[in-house]
Amino acid sequence: MRPPLPRRLRRLPGQNAIVTGASGAFGSATVNVLRHLGVNVVGIDLEPAPGVIGCDVTDHTQVHKAVTEAVDQLGGELDLLINYAGVGPSVDIGQMPDAQTHQALEVNLLGTWRVTAAALPFLLRSRGRVVVTASLLANLQLPLAGAYTVSKRAVTAYADMLRAEYGTHIGVTTVHPGYVDTPIHNSSRANGASLDGLVPAERTQDTVMAVVRAAGAKHAPRDIASTALGTVGLHLTRHFPGTTEQVVALQMQLLLSEGTFADAEIAQGLHERHDTLTAQQNVSQEERK
Repeated sequence: MRPPLPRRLRRLPGQNAIVTGASGAFGSATVNVLRHLGVNVVGIDLEPAPGVIGCDVTDHTQVHKAVTEAVDQLGGELDLLINYAGVGPSVDIGQMPDAQTHQALEVNLLGTWRVTAAALPFLLRSRGRVVVTASLLANLQLPLAGAYTVSKRAVTAYADMLRAEYGTHIGVTTVHPGYVDTPIHNSSRANGASLDGLVPAERTQDTVMAVVRAAGAKHAPRDIASTALGTVGLHLTRHFPGTTEQVVALQMQLLLSEGTFADAEIAQGLHERHDTLTAQQNVSQEERK
């Protein structure tokens, strides 16, 4: 016999849900947890799998087809949409937007927008919920993560506008995970611009359980982080942006001095600017002596 669920999760059993990015680290784990809790789940992902419909969220037609098929499999009703699908390329924010930048905007922002728009008629009928996955980096400007940061900040704005226009009939929650070691970072690792070890790490289960708790809450929370430390970070970056920018700038100066990103071609300009600034500061110090 299954033990009784915590009060904050009791609304979930029997609900119908769609999870995007369902073949990824967050998505697959969330699907498993929701099914364990008695939720009927259909996944959507670029990589199809059992229980996961293949769909490119950058394609308007594919999104409508996949969402319609998913709702059909769920018996024509939808209570919950969880948006995870995302990419995390490294770019030089001073260069012209390249294919990776366009992909970040198309997948992270417009992919979330497309899937939500396709699911909205069903969610309005059930007075359901949308969970949007942003990031703590939406308000924390780490070099070489510009495309990701811009797209995730835009995602938070999309969620805010969705809440403003449709919040009378659906719940909208924005989740802000910190740095989690998932395959989304493979592209940055490949070009030597990985953020591994540069920011505090969180676990996949932290984000998954934050999302599940938000989905099961009596009233949809507005913005949540995945951990207690993430909650502090979210507050600081939201309310003290100048201070956090100064802290990040000092940290990056130290890391660049230690040779971080030295092997990354994409970071050569960053290193050159840092070296020039350091040389100028040294000259100024000598002149003041």
